[in-house]
Amino acid sequence: MNNGTDSLLETYLFETNTLLEQLDELLIDAEQNGDFTEDNVNEIFRSMHTIKGSSAMLEFNSLMEIAHHIEDLFFYIRENGMDTLNADQKSELFNLMFSSTDKLREEVGKVENSEPLDTNIESFIDNINAFLTNLQSTGNGDVQAEATSGSSGSADGEDAVAAEMKLPYLLHIFFDEGCGMENLRAFMIVTSIQESDSSFQFYPADIETNSDTSEYIIDHGFYLGFKTQEDAENAVSHVSAAGNVRSYEILDKSDALEKKAAPVEVKEEAPKKTDAEAPKKAAKASDNKKKKDTPAAKQSLISVNLSKLDALMAIVGEIVITESMVTSSPELKDVKLDNFLKSARQLRKLTDDLQDISMSLRMVSVSSVFQKMNRIVRDMSKTLNKDTKLTIIGENTEVDKTIVDSIGDPIMHIVRNAMDHGIEDNVEDRIAAGKKPQGEIILSAEHTGSEVIISVTDDGAGVDPDKVLAKAAANGMLTKPEEEYSHREILNLLMMPGFSTNSEVTEFSGRGVGMDVVKKNVESIGGVINISSEKGKGSVFTLKIPLTLAIVDGMVISIGGSIYTVPIANIKQSFKATEADIVLDATGNEMIRCMDDYYPIIRLYELYGIEDACTSIEDGILMWVEGGDKSYCLFVDQLIGEQQVVVKPLPGYLNDFNIKNSGISGCTIMGDGNISIILDVVNVYNAARGIY
Repeated sequence: MNNGTDSLLETYLFETNTLLEQLDELLIDAEQNGDFTEDNVNEIFRSMHTIKGSSAMLEFNSLMEIAHHIEDLFFYIRENGMDTLNADQKSELFNLMFSSTDKLREEVGKVENSEPLDTNIESFIDNINAFLTNLQSTGNGDVQAEATSGSSGSADGEDAVAAEMKLPYLLHIFFDEGCGMENLRAFMIVTSIQESDSSFQFYPADIETNSDTSEYIIDHGFYLGFKTQEDAENAVSHVSAAGNVRSYEILDKSDALEKKAAPVEVKEEAPKKTDAEAPKKAAKASDNKKKKDTPAAKQSLISVNLSKLDALMAIVGEIVITESMVTSSPELKDVKLDNFLKSARQLRKLTDDLQDISMSLRMVSVSSVFQKMNRIVRDMSKTLNKDTKLTIIGENTEVDKTIVDSIGDPIMHIVRNAMDHGIEDNVEDRIAAGKKPQGEIILSAEHTGSEVIISVTDDGAGVDPDKVLAKAAANGMLTKPEEEYSHREILNLLMMPGFSTNSEVTEFSGRGVGMDVVKKNVESIGGVINISSEKGKGSVFTLKIPLTLAIVDGMVISIGGSIYTVPIANIKQSFKATEADIVLDATGNEMIRCMDDYYPIIRLYELYGIEDACTSIEDGILMWVEGGDKSYCLFVDQLIGEQQVVVKPLPGYLNDFNIKNSGISGCTIMGDGNISIILDVVNVYNAARGIY
């Protein structure tokens, strides 16, 4: 497959997936309203027409056939109106459309994975056709689709084309020489104009299915026919925006149509015009000439492969590091170079701007992930017979594209968990508890500095801590006596591998997988997850996600001769302490009082075996850090300063040494060329306490 076809396939997948996502949103909203509006019907018709055309172009027959038959169905509905459907037919239509989008998405997934498409879709097509037949038999009779084109017979000239279509105004189009696939380029223009609900015809008529029409278009051009000049002029914007259009011109063939009835061939003569008509015709000709020479409109949006953005980000990171190495060179330490320092400051400003822009290119809203949850709540509501609505807040919040791709599964598991375990089975139980009969799940996102907080809140039954503790004890998951577990620790048991409160395996849960996967996936992108719940009131699952994985704001610290970086997002406070402030817990571990509570102390020099570090509490400094469900104090020699660092992954061969479990998440290159280890505060605590 050549690069051109690869690019075409990428465009097809992007556009088709986007259309299917939009259809899901439209169907959810329409079902909640109980009906399709006229705009809904037109949008579904146009979407299916586009999917049909692009699938036919790439010879994805199953996708083309499904979209084609749904298009036929909605053409009938568009012509007759939704009022001709009764309540049962509307309900069946919604189910049919949801199953159709699922089938289309399934086939698109096969295209993405280079798998063969389904060749046995007759039964699925029969369901659509049977529904259409049912509508026609109970409606106002069978409606035939209005012909959108004339016969595919040959035409010798513009007059013959006009006579063939019986329309007076032609838009004559020529494509760039050698651009290829002229018939399909013409079909894309037709599709674009059809989306504006214009009434027109085109010639040749079979451009969608007959590749031989490309030869005719190369030699004679492509024709669009309109009833009025205004319609033709409105179509010009679609033509000018299309790619590879060399020229276009509006032709008035009304006189030729009138002469078509003559039995003898008559050479076309310039029609006589009155003095009053002459200026108007001249102005129109001049106007057409201007439109013909107008360059194609430029698109304001482009799609970029994510790998190119990754490469850009990597290069920008290297530029930032190199700039820091140059300006911090030890050779310049005691040299006074005013002009150099001025240029260095300007360079730093420009690199910061470049860094911000390259990061912003990767930022996308979480709406694509959030909107998919509508479908999950809708399907589970019907399957579990739980009347539940989903409320979405802050869907325009933006995070890095890589993070958006990573949070889809965790959020899906949490929403499914809220539906299955959270929302009560019986409406009577909700009413007795003073709640609304309809359950509610709130999915929200908001920015807080360098993080995004995503929360999933349900107003269900909440978590029963006694039940969770008993289940964990029965499974042998407890590491200390039951009475020593705090409420927060009990809730964290929900995210242990193999834990499930369901006694039976169902379609949605009971296998002991789900929440442990959520925790693992969230932590893999540098995030943390917290659970809060009150029995009878509901639960809140909160995800704290970094905006990007490439660059973090960090505090650079020293321990002996070694330099480390701690993410600013994990730091709560730094303070000095004395030996008198230290107390020991029951197992002999050091603790210190901070903000009316006691926190463990982790001495990094002991953990990493650093010999030349400070050992006295008075000589160093304590840094109160928090990550996940861990909150403790790090003892370090000194704080060097805050710095934005470029995160570099560790070499792959180090994975054999279980580096991540030792509290190291990556590294960065400092301005002087030295490497600084980036600490993972959760795994630092686990490593120090021997928890793996």
